[in-house]
Amino acid sequence: MQSDIHRKRKSNSIGSPQADAGTLPISVTIITLNEAERIGGMIRTVKGLADDIVVVDSGSTDDTCKIAADLGARVFHRDWTGYGEQKAYAESLAKNDWILSLDADEFLSPESAMQIRAEFQNGAPAAGAYRLWVVFVYPGDEKPRPFAKDHSIVKLFHRSIGGTNTHPIFDRVDVAAGIEPKKLTAPVYHRTITNFSQMVDKGNRFSSHQAKAHKAKSTFYLKLRLPFEMPYWFLRAYLLRGHITGGWKGFIFAMNMAYFRLIKIAKLIEAREAQNALKTGNSSHSV
Repeated sequence: MQSDIHRKRKSNSIGSPQADAGTLPISVTIITLNEAERIGGMIRTVKGLADDIVVVDSGSTDDTCKIAADLGARVFHRDWTGYGEQKAYAESLAKNDWILSLDADEFLSPESAMQIRAEFQNGAPAAGAYRLWVVFVYPGDEKPRPFAKDHSIVKLFHRSIGGTNTHPIFDRVDVAAGIEPKKLTAPVYHRTITNFSQMVDKGNRFSSHQAKAHKAKSTFYLKLRLPFEMPYWFLRAYLLRGHITGGWKGFIFAMNMAYFRLIKIAKLIEAREAQNALKTGNSSHSV
């Protein structure tokens, strides 16, 4: 059941980048669940840029929907079926052909808004796609760590050449063959947690989602990975992704990423052994 709870109200554009330059024919799509703490600030970073903001909520019990509607977003409800399907549904509701797909904890920087606006300065560009840099912002910080470049992924695209896949966890925008996305250099700020007490809970939930979506591997193979999983992912996050420049917060972020990669493997082994025990029990009963 979908319900459009959008109400026409005088909106507040404080904090909107380029608010006086006019909006562009872009639909921003956002999926939410209990994001009252971040959704207002997040919408304000795109409100002056895009003329259509779509929020698909999966059952928030806080003020997420009210805040979004008060800021002019069109808010819909859809029961949760996975990241990819929620985002694809949000894209289906977009009024425009150009779509900017953002998470509720991703804040468009003023520099990114300016770069996007520059691409539309002579009218809408030819159908294509753009990669944006999504970079972590640590709790309590206003901007990312120095030299931060975490993920360059397609966030802005024309619906005729692509859309978000329906994978339950690893949602990405798939573009048509032959389309080479352009790259924008300005960042999108990823405020994945607002304080460090959220880190363990979020890591535990996400590692459980990953374990459920993981392709089958033998228990033997998974156990072989155990001694190397945490060191590998720590070095990858700390050195290759540059959390080394983030001081003590960068160290904690890298350790957290590595730890929950290890926990994901533990959850996979636990599930495989439970399945094997069930099969063994069923076989013994049938003899």
